[in-house]
Amino acid sequence: MTTENRPRHITVLISGSGTNLQALIDALNTPRLPNAQITRVISNRKAAYGLTRAAQATPPIPTGYLALQPYLKQNPGKTREDYDREVAKLVLQEDPDLVVLAGWMHILSDAFLELLDGRKSLEDSKSPVVVPVINLHPALPGAFDGANAIERAFEAFQKGAITKSGAMVHRVVRDVDRGEPLVVRDVEFVPGETKDQFEERLHKVEHEIIVEAAKKALYEPTI
Repeated sequence: MTTENRPRHITVLISGSGTNLQALIDALNTPRLPNAQITRVISNRKAAYGLTRAAQATPPIPTGYLALQPYLKQNPGKTREDYDREVAKLVLQEDPDLVVLAGWMHILSDAFLELLDGRKSLEDSKSPVVVPVINLHPALPGAFDGANAIERAFEAFQKGAITKSGAMVHRVVRDVDRGEPLVVRDVEFVPGETKDQFEERLHKVEHEIIVEAAKKALYEPTI
Protein backbone atom coordinates (compact mmCIF):
# COMPACT_ATOMS: atom_id res chain seq x y z
CA MET A 1 0.00 0.00 0.00
CA THR A 2 1.44 3.36 -0.99
CA THR A 3 1.59 6.25 1.44
CA GLU A 4 -1.06 8.06 -0.60
CA ASN A 5 -3.48 5.12 -0.39
CA ARG A 6 -3.02 4.15 3.24
CA PRO A 7 -5.93 4.89 5.55
CA ARG A 8 -5.83 8.28 7.21
CA HIS A 9 -4.89 7.87 10.86
CA ILE A 10 -7.03 9.53 13.52
CA THR A 11 -6.21 9.80 17.22
CA VAL A 12 -9.16 10.61 19.48
CA LEU A 13 -8.89 12.16 22.95
CA ILE A 14 -11.77 11.60 25.36
CA SER A 15 -12.72 12.01 29.00
CA GLY A 16 -16.18 10.45 29.25
CA SER A 17 -18.74 8.08 27.80
CA GLY A 18 -17.49 8.39 24.25
CA THR A 19 -20.72 8.85 22.31
CA ASN A 20 -18.97 11.15 19.86
CA LEU A 21 -16.15 8.65 19.57
CA GLN A 22 -18.80 6.04 18.74
CA ALA A 23 -20.14 8.30 16.00
CA LEU A 24 -16.66 8.41 14.48
CA ILE A 25 -16.22 4.64 14.80
CA ASP A 26 -19.57 4.02 13.10
CA ALA A 27 -18.67 6.34 10.22
CA LEU A 28 -15.25 4.84 9.47
CA ASN A 29 -14.84 3.65 5.88
CA THR A 30 -18.26 4.84 4.82
CA PRO A 31 -18.83 7.78 2.47
CA ARG A 32 -19.13 9.96 5.58
CA LEU A 33 -15.52 9.20 6.62
CA PRO A 34 -13.79 7.21 3.88
CA ASN A 35 -10.43 5.45 4.03
CA ALA A 36 -9.88 6.32 7.69
CA GLN A 37 -8.71 4.44 10.76
CA ILE A 38 -8.77 5.41 14.44
CA THR A 39 -5.34 4.25 15.54
CA ARG A 40 -5.56 5.20 19.21
CA VAL A 41 -8.01 6.52 21.79
CA ILE A 42 -6.47 8.37 24.72
CA SER A 43 -8.32 9.25 27.92
CA ASN A 44 -7.39 11.35 30.95
CA ARG A 45 -9.94 9.42 33.03
CA LYS A 46 -9.37 5.74 33.72
CA ALA A 47 -13.08 4.95 34.09
CA ALA A 48 -14.12 6.67 30.84
CA TYR A 49 -16.56 4.37 29.04
CA GLY A 50 -15.12 5.55 25.76
CA LEU A 51 -12.14 3.27 26.45
CA THR A 52 -14.55 0.32 26.53
CA ARG A 53 -16.11 1.47 23.25
CA ALA A 54 -12.65 1.48 21.68
CA ALA A 55 -11.84 -1.99 23.02
CA GLN A 56 -15.16 -3.34 21.71
CA ALA A 57 -14.75 -1.88 18.24
CA THR A 58 -14.10 -4.18 15.27
CA PRO A 59 -11.16 -4.38 15.10
CA PRO A 60 -10.37 -3.22 18.64
CA ILE A 61 -8.75 0.21 18.84
CA PRO A 62 -5.61 0.58 20.96
CA THR A 63 -6.10 2.85 23.97
CA GLY A 64 -3.98 4.95 26.27
CA TYR A 65 -4.51 6.57 29.64
CA LEU A 66 -2.71 9.54 31.15
CA ALA A 67 -4.24 11.75 33.84
CA LEU A 68 -2.86 15.04 35.09
CA GLN A 69 -2.92 14.60 38.87
CA PRO A 70 -1.45 11.06 38.96
CA TYR A 71 1.23 12.23 36.52
CA LEU A 72 2.18 15.17 38.73
CA LYS A 73 2.18 12.96 41.83
CA GLN A 74 4.42 10.38 40.18
CA ASN A 75 6.77 13.00 38.75
CA PRO A 76 7.67 15.56 41.46
CA GLY A 77 8.77 18.85 39.99
CA LYS A 78 6.88 18.31 36.74
CA THR A 79 4.24 20.83 35.63
CA ARG A 80 0.96 20.91 33.75
CA GLU A 81 2.96 21.87 30.65
CA ASP A 82 5.14 18.78 31.08
CA TYR A 83 1.96 16.70 31.22
CA ASP A 84 0.69 18.28 28.02
CA ARG A 85 3.99 17.41 26.31
CA GLU A 86 3.58 13.80 27.42
CA VAL A 87 0.08 13.75 25.94
CA ALA A 88 1.53 15.10 22.69
CA LYS A 89 4.16 12.34 22.70
CA LEU A 90 1.44 9.71 23.13
CA VAL A 91 -0.51 11.23 20.28
CA LEU A 92 2.45 11.40 17.93
CA GLN A 93 3.42 7.76 18.51
CA GLU A 94 0.69 6.75 16.08
CA ASP A 95 1.77 9.14 13.31
CA PRO A 96 -1.75 10.65 13.10
CA ASP A 97 -3.14 12.66 10.22
CA LEU A 98 -5.73 14.19 12.55
CA VAL A 99 -6.34 14.58 16.27
CA VAL A 100 -9.95 14.88 17.44
CA LEU A 101 -10.84 16.16 20.91
CA ALA A 102 -14.19 14.45 21.49
CA GLY A 103 -15.23 15.42 24.98
CA TRP A 104 -11.65 15.87 26.21
CA MET A 105 -12.11 17.78 29.47
CA HIS A 106 -8.67 19.30 29.82
CA ILE A 107 -7.49 22.55 28.27
CA LEU A 108 -4.31 21.78 26.35
CA SER A 109 -1.58 24.38 26.67
CA ASP A 110 0.87 25.63 24.09
CA ALA A 111 3.24 22.88 25.27
CA PHE A 112 0.95 20.43 23.46
CA LEU A 113 0.03 22.58 20.49
CA GLU A 114 3.57 23.58 19.54
CA LEU A 115 4.47 19.91 19.01
CA LEU A 116 1.60 19.45 16.57
CA ASP A 117 1.60 22.72 14.65
CA GLY A 118 5.19 22.59 13.45
CA ARG A 119 6.75 25.04 15.88
CA LYS A 120 8.73 22.43 17.81
CA SER A 121 9.72 18.81 17.38
CA LEU A 122 10.13 15.95 19.80
CA GLU A 123 13.66 15.44 21.03
CA ASP A 124 14.12 12.32 18.90
CA SER A 125 12.34 13.65 15.84
CA LYS A 126 14.24 14.78 12.76
CA SER A 127 11.87 17.59 11.92
CA PRO A 128 8.67 19.19 13.25
CA VAL A 129 5.33 17.78 12.16
CA VAL A 130 2.04 19.50 11.42
CA VAL A 131 -1.07 17.63 12.51
CA PRO A 132 -4.48 19.32 12.57
CA VAL A 133 -6.24 19.25 15.94
CA ILE A 134 -10.01 19.78 16.10
CA ASN A 135 -12.40 20.10 19.02
CA LEU A 136 -16.13 19.64 19.46
CA HIS A 137 -17.79 22.41 21.49
CA PRO A 138 -21.53 22.48 22.35
CA ALA A 139 -22.13 26.15 21.54
CA LEU A 140 -22.03 28.56 18.63
CA PRO A 141 -18.80 30.45 17.83
CA GLY A 142 -18.08 33.12 20.42
CA ALA A 143 -21.26 32.47 22.38
CA PHE A 144 -20.42 30.27 25.38
CA ASP A 145 -16.71 29.49 25.38
CA GLY A 146 -15.34 27.11 27.99
CA ALA A 147 -17.05 24.81 30.46
CA ASN A 148 -20.77 24.25 31.08
CA ALA A 149 -21.76 25.76 27.74
CA ILE A 150 -25.05 23.85 27.49
CA GLU A 151 -26.18 24.86 30.97
CA ARG A 152 -25.22 28.49 30.40
CA ALA A 153 -27.00 28.60 27.05
CA PHE A 154 -30.16 27.06 28.46
CA GLU A 155 -30.15 29.54 31.33
CA ALA A 156 -29.82 32.39 28.84
CA PHE A 157 -32.78 31.01 26.88
CA GLN A 158 -34.90 30.83 30.02
CA LYS A 159 -34.10 34.49 30.69
CA GLY A 160 -35.20 35.39 27.17
CA ALA A 161 -31.74 36.43 26.05
CA ILE A 162 -31.42 33.93 23.16
CA THR A 163 -33.66 31.70 21.05
CA LYS A 164 -31.06 29.26 19.79
CA SER A 165 -27.72 27.71 20.62
CA GLY A 166 -25.87 25.03 18.72
CA ALA A 167 -22.62 23.18 18.35
CA MET A 168 -19.41 23.55 16.41
CA VAL A 169 -16.21 21.77 15.59
CA HIS A 170 -13.25 24.12 15.38
CA ARG A 171 -9.50 24.01 14.96
CA VAL A 172 -7.71 24.08 18.30
CA VAL A 173 -5.61 27.15 19.07
CA ARG A 174 -4.20 28.59 22.27
CA ASP A 175 -7.36 30.56 23.06
CA VAL A 176 -10.11 28.25 24.34
CA ASP A 177 -12.86 27.54 21.77
CA ARG A 178 -11.63 30.38 19.53
CA GLY A 179 -10.11 28.48 16.63
CA GLU A 180 -11.46 28.57 13.08
CA PRO A 181 -14.86 26.81 12.96
CA LEU A 182 -14.99 23.93 10.48
CA VAL A 183 -18.65 23.01 10.94
CA VAL A 184 -21.32 25.01 12.79
CA ARG A 185 -24.90 23.91 13.36
CA ASP A 186 -27.71 25.90 14.97
CA VAL A 187 -30.10 24.20 17.38
CA GLU A 188 -33.27 26.13 18.19
CA PHE A 189 -34.72 26.10 21.67
CA VAL A 190 -38.27 24.76 22.04
CA PRO A 191 -40.52 26.52 24.57
CA GLY A 192 -41.45 24.20 27.44
CA GLU A 193 -38.58 21.85 26.73
CA THR A 194 -36.37 20.76 29.63
CA LYS A 195 -32.61 21.14 29.60
CA ASP A 196 -32.22 17.38 29.30
CA GLN A 197 -34.50 17.30 26.24
CA PHE A 198 -32.57 20.12 24.61
CA GLU A 199 -29.27 18.43 25.46
CA GLU A 200 -30.44 15.18 23.85
CA ARG A 201 -31.23 16.99 20.61
CA LEU A 202 -27.94 18.83 20.74
CA HIS A 203 -25.96 15.62 21.20
CA LYS A 204 -27.54 14.16 18.06
CA VAL A 205 -26.25 17.17 16.16
CA GLU A 206 -22.81 16.73 17.70
CA HIS A 207 -22.65 13.15 16.45
CA GLU A 208 -23.26 14.40 12.92
CA ILE A 209 -20.91 17.37 12.84
CA ILE A 210 -17.92 15.65 14.45
CA VAL A 211 -17.87 13.20 11.56
CA GLU A 212 -18.43 15.95 9.00
CA ALA A 213 -15.61 18.04 10.47
CA ALA A 214 -13.21 15.09 10.66
CA LYS A 215 -13.73 14.40 6.96
CA LYS A 216 -13.28 18.08 6.16
CA ALA A 217 -10.06 18.34 8.17
CA LEU A 218 -8.65 15.22 6.52
CA TYR A 219 -9.61 15.79 2.93
CA GLU A 220 -10.18 19.50 2.30
CA PRO A 221 -6.96 21.51 2.06
CA THR A 222 -6.68 24.68 4.08
CA ILE A 223 -6.55 27.95 2.22
